[in-house]
Amino acid sequence: MKTVDEIKELLQRNKLRLYQELSQSKEAMQLIRKSTHTKLSENEKEKVKVQLLDICKSIPALAVFLLPGGALLLPLLIKLIPDILPSAFREDPPKN
Repeated sequence: MKTVDEIKELLQRNKLRLYQELSQSKEAMQLIRKSTHTKLSENEKEKVKVQLLDICKSIPALAVFLLPGGALLLPLLIKLIPDILPSAFREDPPKN
């Protein structure tokens, strides 16, 4: 059983990860918008590619979570297929 402090730490860490993922998605959307007017650099193209792959990886996890008992299956699925997580959730978030 987790203590209250451990649970608070987990919530805080995942809040930072979610914020990181949202900011990366926002940057990708800005780059996609920019690509309609100008050509993207190779670095910008790579950022868009990585972020779109992250979004595609989130869809199966969400589908599993929505299934009956999915909240119990998702941690097992993550253990079996660790690449299913978006990149922000695989790395430690930056410390503020």
